Amino acid sequence: MPFSVRSRISSFRHAFRGLATLLRTQHNAWIHLAATVAVIVVGIVLGIGRSDWLAVIIAVGLVWTAEALNTAVEFLADEVSLDRRELIGQAKDVAAAGVLVASISAAVVGIVVFVPYFQLYLAQHRA
Repeated sequence: MPFSVRSRISSFRHAFRGLATLLRTQHNAWIHLAATVAVIVVGIVLGIGRSDWLAVIIAVGLVWTAEALNTAVEFLADEVSLDRRELIGQAKDVAAAGVLVASISAAVVGIVVFVPYFQLYLAQHRA
């Protein structure tokens, strides 16, 4: 199939529709959105550096990617069968574990990045 600008633009529409579905249907995505906004605001207020922003962006992106893939697995599994099936349950659990691992990793990145800035901020505002 030859390259087509029209089909590339269409693929972006599908991706944005998927993002809207993720935000509309997944309560955990709302938590991720609130955390993302909070991290951005705190990063701006504290004036974190470029390399710190890169770490934060990668961590946030990893969480959103994991949540999207987890949601895709859940939708697909539910389409296959709504009955309790051991392997489908295991697939859903493993996908959820991916979100958990990504979220814990992102929290650790947040601690490593933000704690020194908070300490500096508090030291400057105590004087």
